[in-house]
Amino acid sequence: MTTRSVAFSGKGRARRTANGPVVEAGARAGFVARGLIYVLVGVLALRIAFSDGGGQQADRGGAIAEIAHKPFGSALLWLLGAALAGMALWRLSEAFFGQSGQDGGKARKRTLAAGRAVFYAFVSYSVLSYAAGDKNSGSGSSDHRSNDVTAEVLGWPAGQWIVGAAGVAVVCAGLWIAARALMRKYRKRLKMAEMSRRTRRAVDCLGVAGGTARGIVFATAGGFAIAAAVQREPGKAKGMDDTLRSFTETPAGPWLLGLIALGLAAFGVFSWASARWRKV
Repeated sequence: MTTRSVAFSGKGRARRTANGPVVEAGARAGFVARGLIYVLVGVLALRIAFSDGGGQQADRGGAIAEIAHKPFGSALLWLLGAALAGMALWRLSEAFFGQSGQDGGKARKRTLAAGRAVFYAFVSYSVLSYAAGDKNSGSGSSDHRSNDVTAEVLGWPAGQWIVGAAGVAVVCAGLWIAARALMRKYRKRLKMAEMSRRTRRAVDCLGVAGGTARGIVFATAGGFAIAAAVQREPGKAKGMDDTLRSFTETPAGPWLLGLIALGLAAFGVFSWASARWRKV
């Protein structure tokens, strides 16, 4: 057997593993975990909208802390971290071998998959570290982290431009997420033919509402980053919690935050639907 044939054989085995049941199960578990986090963030945001929120943070850290305080919370966090690791593994396989579909092997999509793999690996690590006893991991305020990172970057040469460019990128990402949700682009990644008519309607409602709300939050956070760059004030940058709280300062008051909170919870339920019907 030649070296080339051995290489092809090894690549073939790797591709079969990437498309196998283990990676698929990891991806579906990851969607369940992502859905749980978004549902909890939505619930926490609703509490903030119509009460004081009890000092809780409406972000990933707040969701992790909420789980930790429940019965069997530590075990649930271990499961959550493992599920998110499964999501990272699936995204990594997409980066190496491409996504499903005709254009799944394009460089742009594989690069996006690699970025998502790194993101979910980080989130998984933070959750597992918290479950292992590092209470400073995973549950910290996203607002403090945003302020610290912004302050550090603004101190760099051309830091103001870097923060501004990052803010513009986040705004564009948020608008892109919302636009794709409104156009129902998610449909091509779901097994819509396997759903009943009523289920398709429910999934469409969840996908449109959830994706739009998620995009609005991203775009708003990016706007605050741009303001921090223009004014050279790190405190202007906001994490997810402060971004959500900022909606209560609009003329709509807490009702707008309540609407966004319901949208984020809807995205969480949509993630659960993705766990069932996503083409993996």
